[in-house]
Amino acid sequence: MNLQSYVGGHWHSGRGQGVAMRDATTGEEIATASSAGIDFAAVLAHARDVGGPALRELTFHQRAALLRTLGKRLADIKSEFYTLSYRTGATMNDALIDIDGGIGTVFAFAGKGARELPNAHVYLDGGVEGLSKGGSFVGQHLYVSREGAAVHINAFNFPVWGMLEKLAPAILAGVPAIVKPATATAYLTELVVRRIIESKILPEGSLQLVCGSLGDLFDHLNCQDTVSFTGSAHTAARLRVHPTIIRHAVPFIAETDSLNSSILGADAAPGTPEFDLFIKEVVREMTVKAGQKCTAIRKALVPAAVAGDVMAALQAAASKIVVGDPRAEGVRMGPLVSQEQRTDVLARLAELQREAELVAGNPRKFDLKDADAERGAFVPPLLLLCRQPQAARAIHEVEAFGPVATVMAYADTTEAIALARRSAGSLAASVFSADDSLAARIVLGLAPYHGRILVVNRTCAKESTGHGSPLAPLIHGGPGRAGGGEEMGGIRGVLHYMQRTAVQGSPDTITAIGGRWVRGSRLLDPGRHPFRIPFSELKLGDTLKSKDREVTVADIEQFAALTGDNFYAHMSETEAKRNPLFGGRVAHGYFLISAAAGLFVDPDYGPVLGNYGLDELRFVKPVKPGDRIKVRLTCAAKSLRAEKGWGEVAWDTEITNQNEETVASYQVLTMVSTQAVPDSPGKN
Repeated sequence: MNLQSYVGGHWHSGRGQGVAMRDATTGEEIATASSAGIDFAAVLAHARDVGGPALRELTFHQRAALLRTLGKRLADIKSEFYTLSYRTGATMNDALIDIDGGIGTVFAFAGKGARELPNAHVYLDGGVEGLSKGGSFVGQHLYVSREGAAVHINAFNFPVWGMLEKLAPAILAGVPAIVKPATATAYLTELVVRRIIESKILPEGSLQLVCGSLGDLFDHLNCQDTVSFTGSAHTAARLRVHPTIIRHAVPFIAETDSLNSSILGADAAPGTPEFDLFIKEVVREMTVKAGQKCTAIRKALVPAAVAGDVMAALQAAASKIVVGDPRAEGVRMGPLVSQEQRTDVLARLAELQREAELVAGNPRKFDLKDADAERGAFVPPLLLLCRQPQAARAIHEVEAFGPVATVMAYADTTEAIALARRSAGSLAASVFSADDSLAARIVLGLAPYHGRILVVNRTCAKESTGHGSPLAPLIHGGPGRAGGGEEMGGIRGVLHYMQRTAVQGSPDTITAIGGRWVRGSRLLDPGRHPFRIPFSELKLGDTLKSKDREVTVADIEQFAALTGDNFYAHMSETEAKRNPLFGGRVAHGYFLISAAAGLFVDPDYGPVLGNYGLDELRFVKPVKPGDRIKVRLTCAAKSLRAEKGWGEVAWDTEITNQNEETVASYQVLTMVSTQAVPDSPGKN
């Protein structure tokens, strides 16, 4: 049976003899994959002309809602994916990481999009930059969706998570995806994509699937497209220099396999929680997904004084790992994904053994549960010891992409950092230490060479997600050998698929383009209090200018009595004069905010349902007894929460004194009903 690709709005069966995919445990052929006969120029055109426009019609919040619906659908049918996942060699625990982790990532981006992005098509990056003395010429950075396709080339080890962690931010960015899974496990990706297509949740053209090679697709890329690659550093280097990538400066995001380290701190002696946690984590990272993780621990760095204790503990823990058919009860580690992968791992192991001795596990003789070593792609947990890590080369450059780790002793913290950095760029590192100062030193030493660093101690261990778990809110990637790219990272991952542009113009022009009122733009008089206007009728620039009020000594003292804030600058003229910032008694800053609310708040029941915070609060100039203050309140930004019947409104607020000098500025954040509110019954 040939796997089908989904391209151009229909399922396509590849022509000719495809590449065979086999059950990792039994060796049984599952299917073949071929993309022969696919018109890849047409695939890109379908994404750009059909999927892209449909996604860009939607706001960030609407795209987030699609992801939320998709996540719920996949969660409802995930048991079907578990069953097929066994054939990749994954245990149920491995499947949970891949399948539930992927679905969880979809939900995470849905939540991020709804909470952190506006209900709009443009994302503003930072504040307005003043470019002229008079304020009539300003600049603003903004992001818009690119009008191409996101080409996702994924690795074999996470056929579900690997697809979804790229797909979710691309969809949220408004960019259609062309997914190319690694052939070895493409049958699981194909099943998930088939169910997504059947659900009709995503607009047509926003997701296409290629099972097999990408043919000449790269020849048809342009500057609006993005390539996101996960896999070997060798393949990434080859793709990165494709003539079309170079000619059109196509954004190329790479996340490649790396040699990741875990460091046991000098304070973590045998018997401490950190020592035990380190042992547990090294063994877990060797055996989860049979060590086939780009973030897995390959180098375990331990203080020389406890190297013997570490080795004994690791040997004991590794000996308890039951290897066999992942469907069998009690099995903790399944096979590698394929016989080819086993051959590669054993070849890399031979290279490592030139510099390190094998101290646990025997690849030629080991026990299996309910499985045949000849048919399946099995390798037991293999632990090596390198006695001269400073003089070694292979252990810092060669990765056996399986259940293989090397222990090496370090003399001091400086050497530990140097040994970890020898990998020339890694995705992840971890530090096990209860000494925060020591941990800080190690982290700062590792940071230039690592994309993510986990510090584990007895305080956070229970809730820690572990060394090898990339999380949606945090970046996944690393410098150098790790590919030099980033994925996920919350909204950062969305912005990879968008174009950042600097726009210059008048404040009114920038307001119109960015959908956020800019200071210096015209102020609109709505003819009534803005708090009486429902969300749908509010306009950017709608403004209230309040009356003024005098700030008195009695105000200051009553506020101090109410709050208990008796700071000398408010309560003592003599002491306040000693303060070079004030030169005399001043009003509380928070009194000014409260007094300002009294000047602009409309007291009656109305469209404004509540205040949920202040942003960007700054006290600019002190206010002294006898000064008179007033407030300007302007509708600065709107974001509809349609499903809730209200929208979020940010009000640009400025408090000025009798000399028209700004004394405080901030954003008032409110929830405003989408419906007009009639007068209450019986109101006079």
